[in-house]
This record gives sequence, C-alpha cells and structure tokens, in this order.
Amino acid sequence: MANKNVKIIVLRTAGTNCNEETAFAFARCGADVEQVHVNALVSRTKKLSDYHILALPGGFSYGDDIASGRILANELRLKLGDDLQGFIADGKLVIGICNGFQVLVKAGVLPGLNTTSGQEATLFNNDSAKFEARWTHLTVGGKSVWTKGMPGRIDLPVAHGEGKFIPANDNVLQLLKQNSQIVFCYCTADGGKPVYPGNPNGSVENIAGICDTTGRVLGLMPHPERHFFAIQHPSWTRRPHTSEFGDGAKIFENGVNYVRSRLL
Repeated sequence: MANKNVKIIVLRTAGTNCNEETAFAFARCGADVEQVHVNALVSRTKKLSDYHILALPGGFSYGDDIASGRILANELRLKLGDDLQGFIADGKLVIGICNGFQVLVKAGVLPGLNTTSGQEATLFNNDSAKFEARWTHLTVGGKSVWTKGMPGRIDLPVAHGEGKFIPANDNVLQLLKQNSQIVFCYCTADGGKPVYPGNPNGSVENIAGICDTTGRVLGLMPHPERHFFAIQHPSWTRRPHTSEFGDGAKIFENGVNYVRSRLL
C-alpha cells in the first residue's frame, strides 16, 4: 500500500460501546484508525484487506440477543468468513476485547485449534449470575505478539455478564496449555490462585484471555483500553509508576509496533 502508516479498523455495530476508547488507544500509539460499521464490510463499501489490524471492541453487540456476541459472530462467519481467514493468513493482527472476545470465540476464530468444525470454547454466564464490573489482577503469559515486554502481573477492569471461559473439552484445554495460548489469567494481588471476586466469572483455570496458535489473534475479557493511562487506576496515587501509561497501553503499542516491523 502506498500509505505506510499502520491502518486499523475498529469494527462496530448496533450495541457496540467501547469503540471510541479502543480507537483512541490505537491512535495514541501512532496508528491511522477508522471506525467501520460491519455493514460496510458486508456491502464491500470497505475492504478488510485494506487494514493491518482488526479490532473488535467491547460493548453489547445487538443487545446480547440470543447470547453475547452470537449475532455478530454469525455475521463474521457467514458473511465475511473468507475475508477474515484471508486477513489472518496474510500475517495480520486481530484483537477482540470483552464482547469482541466473545465474538471471536463464537465465530470459531479462537482458539483456532481446528479440533472440530464447530466452536472449541465458549464464554458463558458468570457464576455469580450477575453483571460484574470490577478491577482484576492478571498474570501475563503465553506467546502472543500483543504482550511482548509486559510485566508478569497487571491490573485491568472487567465489565461483563457472560465472561466465564469454558473449553469444549479437556483436549482443548490441554492444547491451549501445550501451545502457550493462555495469555491472561485472573489471580490474587500477589499472583496466587483467586476465588470470587478475584475470578469474577468462574472461568476454567481462571482464564481471562487466549491467543490463536500464531500468537497474532488475541481475545481477552478485561478492558486494556480502560487502563491506558496510569491515572485511570483507582489506586493510581499509591501505585509505583514511572510512566503516564497504564497496564493496558503496552498491548496497543505492541500491535502497532508489530505491524511496523513486519508488515510495512
């Protein structure tokens, strides 16, 4: 492409409500960002191939009718499946945050193990049977390009009613572990195993985020765009920090830097 800037598409539809914050985070990292309605891709008014990163932000796409993320997932799978698979095959990046994570899982994009023709995992109702909006402690691991250089523990907020990660079977769970695809896990402040509300939804193995086998497609329930700046943390005056940026900023920076180093 003639334009050598990193180009990012933030996909939105009815009910999406974290698109502005997600777009801001990428733009603050120096990327060119467009917020595009899914219908523009379906009608070919916009082409997914024109971008380097696809971001599926949080929110409540289509009002969480049927199940969180299900309708948008079906649109991606049935109307844009070839485009999305080609996008990933071209070495480009995808991130799904909260509702976006639900969409990627229910569209069959994550975890991408190809163990079945259907879903390999789901995100189900929180064990608390209520909407959980709180700050969480997370361990960082796995092999995702999105988390390069991040510390072993971070804090990010969650806001969801259906965030319980459940693999389809034990084989899927074991493959996620073997492939280093488990990227974020809920933990205690000192990195230990949490109980509710430390694990806000009851996710199996405390899983909060995973990547595909390439490490380029990332999905997570917590919101990195809501801790982009250090002062967004409720305890920011008591936390040691040497930067204006919060724990979530590195994720967006890593995505932009990866494109600059590998795709431009």
